[in-house]
Amino acid sequence: MSENKTATLEENFAKIEAILSDLERSDISIEDAFNKYSEGVELLRKCDESIDKVEKKVLKLMEDGKTEEFADLEKDKRLTE
Repeated sequence: MSENKTATLEENFAKIEAILSDLERSDISIEDAFNKYSEGVELLRKCDESIDKVEKKVLKLMEDGKTEEFADLEKDKRLTE
């Protein structure tokens, strides 16, 4: 798989599941286990970043079909108070 393509959250979760399966094997060497663990930690970091991006984009669907970021809504609310 090309490293240029950004994996989706679901793809990263699938990779993490595969890593967990590998780590549960009784015949895995300590070096391989450490490498798998390191890869899993990096994937978890990427998942966390993806989830944070989504959480920061709380959107409100407007009547006319437009979307507005949560930060803009809070700013508008303060201006009208």
